[in-house]
Amino acid sequence: MAMHHYLRLSFILLFVITSIVCVYFIIKKRRNKKGPKLLSQEKYNASMIDGLAEISVSNDSYFNIWPFVSELKAAKILSNKIKESELIHKVYRNSTQDFEHILLATEKENHFVKVVVDRNKKKAMGYLFFELL
Repeated sequence: MAMHHYLRLSFILLFVITSIVCVYFIIKKRRNKKGPKLLSQEKYNASMIDGLAEISVSNDSYFNIWPFVSELKAAKILSNKIKESELIHKVYRNSTQDFEHILLATEKENHFVKVVVDRNKKKAMGYLFFELL
């Protein structure tokens, strides 16, 4: 009878320890979750090869940035109050067709969040704040 109790206690102890370890790793993973990346001036300048030309916002030929916009909203860089139909202000593409610069509207007038996209890698490189004077 005593052996049965020790066996039961050892299984309960093993379950508790395993649960604690799982909770620890879940918390650690959530804290290390990466947010959107703020671009450095060097990377931004590298994406400005041969100047930029404006492309039409209405034809949807630009990069799909909506997953990145969701990350920006989750990180509270962009406001949730702005409608998605009014979010994209202008889209620019360099002459080699490698990079796109997408201006996203903010709540402040003439203040934008610029998302730089690498079209070859098919991903957003990061964002930076942009102010028109």
